[in-house]
Amino acid sequence: MIRILIAEDEERIYRFIEKGLRAAGYAPTVVADGVKAVDYASSGEFDLLLLDVGLPRLDGFTVLSTLRRAQIGIPVIFLTARGSAADTVAALEGGADDYMVKPFRFEELVARIRARLRPAENGDPSPGNVLHYGVLELNLLTRTVSVGDKTVELSAREFALVEMFLLHPGQVLSRQQLLSHVWGYDFDGTSNVVDVYVRQLRLKLGADHIVTTRGAGYSLG
Repeated sequence: MIRILIAEDEERIYRFIEKGLRAAGYAPTVVADGVKAVDYASSGEFDLLLLDVGLPRLDGFTVLSTLRRAQIGIPVIFLTARGSAADTVAALEGGADDYMVKPFRFEELVARIRARLRPAENGDPSPGNVLHYGVLELNLLTRTVSVGDKTVELSAREFALVEMFLLHPGQVLSRQQLLSHVWGYDFDGTSNVVDVYVRQLRLKLGADHIVTTRGAGYSLG
């Protein structure tokens, strides 16, 4: 299983990321200061580091420079509220692999994680990159969904919803779970956006593939 280190000191954010990564099939570990981030990232036990800039003890830029000076090649994605061009350039030139500004959509974070961990593409995807349920098939590398022999075009959020369902086959997912995974921790979930997207998916995939459990949420049929 892919192990991801989260270096973030704001509880609301790291709990959101940790929960989402577990649901996506990763094994996350959280540290809340820069010294621990360096220690854990240097251990060789992690495949990728999600790094906040504003950490106590050592800030994110110092963490990154310490790792790179020690020739620790772990992929690093910055997650920060600091969105200036100067900060972005400093991070990338300092050896970061990517830079995301908060607030962010969780689906985009997962896509960027996959991009950094993706092996060289040499033909057919490995079984772990394809999710199945009945006649539904989702390819995580090509970002395509098919129903039987028919490929269906989906938006990024529609794709993320289908992925969430396929990662939890047979499980009823609440609207709040779906909002948190697809729209992010900062989304105001007072609207009926999940219901709207489910209706769109039923039109594209077939009405019988998503089942409503009244008062609880949705599941694959």
